[in-house]
Amino acid sequence: MKLIIGNKNYSSWSLRAWLLLAAKDLPFEEVRIPLCMENTESAIAEYTAAGKVPVLIDNDLTVWDSLAICEYISEQYLDGNGWPADAEERAVARSCCAEMHSGFFTLREAMPMNCRAVNRRVPMTAELQEDISRIDSLWTWLREKHAPRGPWLFGEFSIADCMFAPVVFRFSTYNTAVSDISQNYIQTVLEHPKIQLWREQAKGEVETIEGEEVGM
Repeated sequence: MKLIIGNKNYSSWSLRAWLLLAAKDLPFEEVRIPLCMENTESAIAEYTAAGKVPVLIDNDLTVWDSLAICEYISEQYLDGNGWPADAEERAVARSCCAEMHSGFFTLREAMPMNCRAVNRRVPMTAELQEDISRIDSLWTWLREKHAPRGPWLFGEFSIADCMFAPVVFRFSTYNTAVSDISQNYIQTVLEHPKIQLWREQAKGEVETIEGEEVGM
């Protein structure tokens, strides 16, 4: 398999697909295309007409979009174990992922993922606080419910954790106030060896995207 990604420092969608492959120790070749460069569009076009990363190439098959890639990996390489085993929990996990996939636009714009950022602050608006509070309450609810089975959102590591991993980086680098339960979850994610690897490699990148360097 070959996974086409963007900058590790900025590309939140790339992180989601990459983390599932890496956390499950699946072999894949990584192709990094720096974003917002003169040749970015043409470089991505070599792999997909969708114009965005990530893209998964598996033999003659091309899969694009983080959630679609995670679904494919779960079905083809993890015997469905990218999701919780229980049918009702799978439905809830998919709902959480879909909400993350299609929502929280204020959070995305006001607090872009920037793994190298330290102690950033951004103006807090009512809309931004609403997004933060929703995620905080969701994480708290899931952790309280599934804590006996493990430290992840659904007890064991799943696609849901991959989908929210970029938010963990956001909350960490922007010093976002959340509940103690959510803060413990943030630490769980940040301590994962593959997340630490991603962050270290992000710090080593030389590109800077000015529009993503927000906060004081």
